[in-house]
Amino acid sequence: MISVGNSSLNAARRTKELDWLDTRQQVDVLVVGGGVTGAGVALDAAARGLTVALVEKHDLAFGTSRWSSKLVHGGLRYLISGHVGIAYESAVERGILMKTTAPHLVHPVPQVAPWLPEARFMQAALIRSAFLGGDVLRTAAHTSDDYLPHSRRVSSAEVLRYAPTVRPHGLRGGFLTWDGQLYDDARLVVAIARTAALYGARVLTRCSAEQVTGQGAVVVDQLSGRRIDVAARMVINAAGIWAGQVATGVKLRPSRGTHLVLPQSVFGDLSAVLTVPVPGEPRRVVMAIPAPDGRVYVGLTDEDAPGPVSDVPRASDAEIDFLLDTISGAVRQPITRADLIGTYAGLRPLLDTGHHRGEDKTADISRRHAVITAPDGLVTIVGGKLTTYRRMAQDALDAALKQASVEVRRPCLTHRIPLVGAADRSRLATVEAPARFVQRYGVEAPDVIAGDPALLEPVAPGLATTHAELRFAVRHEGALDEGDVLDRRTRLGLSAADRELALPAVRAAFASV
Repeated sequence: MISVGNSSLNAARRTKELDWLDTRQQVDVLVVGGGVTGAGVALDAAARGLTVALVEKHDLAFGTSRWSSKLVHGGLRYLISGHVGIAYESAVERGILMKTTAPHLVHPVPQVAPWLPEARFMQAALIRSAFLGGDVLRTAAHTSDDYLPHSRRVSSAEVLRYAPTVRPHGLRGGFLTWDGQLYDDARLVVAIARTAALYGARVLTRCSAEQVTGQGAVVVDQLSGRRIDVAARMVINAAGIWAGQVATGVKLRPSRGTHLVLPQSVFGDLSAVLTVPVPGEPRRVVMAIPAPDGRVYVGLTDEDAPGPVSDVPRASDAEIDFLLDTISGAVRQPITRADLIGTYAGLRPLLDTGHHRGEDKTADISRRHAVITAPDGLVTIVGGKLTTYRRMAQDALDAALKQASVEVRRPCLTHRIPLVGAADRSRLATVEAPARFVQRYGVEAPDVIAGDPALLEPVAPGLATTHAELRFAVRHEGALDEGDVLDRRTRLGLSAADRELALPAVRAAFASV
């Protein structure tokens, strides 16, 4: 078992690694951006034996990576729109995540699509065809029925068992398939970054990159103002929605995806991803996704988001109303703004090719990732989706190695590298810790508890998060301030009320270091 200490990210390690970077004449790879792709690049490069520094202006998973639907999916949406290649790539990467990379963070989840009385036959047929296509891709990706059973037609009674609040009147049964679900997307990013650190990567948050070229950058410590000239054999721009600010000539067309955060009580203990077609748009669906700690996420939208990039995007009133109206059309009691716990929105870093014919909506733009190499050698990776981060990272690093004429002894190994805490399902079942901890930390769960039962107490009445989780975030997961803990290591910040309740405990966790 890997020692937690070898992969720990914290303030003390950050200080040492800044000093290391300052005395280093050159690194092999400088990665700009600490989202899922940047962390994936750092892990890939470090596992190949290269010296790596990752710099992130804010925190790990600060941008788009934490605003997903928390699904590791086989590309239902892309099958419906005819993008079979992207769907197949998603299915392959989903299998790697579920079986090898992060079995503790990714679990099978049922997905049910009720055949509502107002739904046309063509809509039902389209969803059924997509589910069947998903079965074919699942088989092609060598994901067994033990992980993801095949899809099937289900009765109205079974639909209601999974989604008790679906309107029963006129219900004509439905369709069931299985997909992958992340316990939390930000936790995946942290686990990738910690695994990269285990392999020797220097992971430096609160450090911006300025004057970025294919040969290096000026790294600025946002906490002290310290400036370090960093020379690198390869530089990879994985800044996501900010990639165009790092590399001149890269133009993005951001697309905003919004989710609502609702209590489980509104859905009567929803146990499957409830999939509802958008009226009048047969190729679009809205999903209600059961989430940890008694929450349900409802999403998502796909709206053009021109103008300056916001650090924390906001859901528009129109998007909130659209999601509420669509999901309310499928359930017995309309869901209103009064039911909301909160909302969140993320910006997809879609590449603007300048060819908008047939792409009047951002939903029409391909989600295939793109690797762009500038004349000076700077490699930029944009587009793609969370599920395929590992392949995106591999493609970006391969491009950087090629343009720099750098040879490495080891090929890409990330398809068989388990992240910190990962183990197969039989091993995870034997971990002696509460299920909540195993789902979040895998085989590291006993280390999180650290033999102190008092740490298992909730941080405040009515909250599931414990003092142990806060302490582990500060000591081992690179959390440097209250926002890091509330908004990314936990998701307490999605609710303003929960945030206020937990704040004293978060401050106490930092004081205990």
